Amino acid sequence: MHCLWCNQQTIAETNWSTLLFLSRPASICKACEQKLEKLTGKRCARCSRMCEENVCADCRWWETHSKERDALTSNYSVFAYNEAIQDMVTKWKYRGDYCLGNIFKSHFHQAFKQHFHFLPKHTIAVPIPLSEERLLERGFNQAKMLADFIPLKQAETVARIHGEKQSKKTRKERLNTKNPFTITKKVNKPILLVDDIYTTGTTLRHAARLLKQNGCPDVYAFTLIRG
Repeated sequence: MHCLWCNQQTIAETNWSTLLFLSRPASICKACEQKLEKLTGKRCARCSRMCEENVCADCRWWETHSKERDALTSNYSVFAYNEAIQDMVTKWKYRGDYCLGNIFKSHFHQAFKQHFHFLPKHTIAVPIPLSEERLLERGFNQAKMLADFIPLKQAETVARIHGEKQSKKTRKERLNTKNPFTITKKVNKPILLVDDIYTTGTTLRHAARLLKQNGCPDVYAFTLIRG
């Protein structure tokens, strides 16, 4: 098997565990995997920002500046944003290399098992949707692919109204954007929002606020990267 990123041949580790459980070969070589920076150490309990405080300044800002109580209970992210993951996500997300997303499958699945074991079994996974125009442009929704990596039932409860790309906006512009979502299905169960990156948290909070206004009791978020 070849590494999905550098295309070098990967040598599968063979031991009793891999033979017994018929483990699949890694989709990325050790050298490329080491370039990914997993978030470890102390982090904000609310948004996964690396900091010494239990709740970071950004999350305290959300509490004091929101018109209503912060609708998003918490976010957990797997990786830090660095040059390696930026390059991988750019090729995966913007250049339509769907298979490249499998690089993150085992990490995302394992992080879910470790950090979301407290969720009730009836929790629903909701991938952050793309607009129809953006979906047509990319060919797939990267958040939906990530949601497919975790063992939760999915539902399309919100739809996105087309707007300017978040990546083109400044931090201030992102914080002041209008809610780009509309509700398509009311859900009275806990929800886990899934997306590729948490930057300011505005997008996730827009979705969370709308869901809570329509009967959802608790909204959490699970993201691949903390920007």
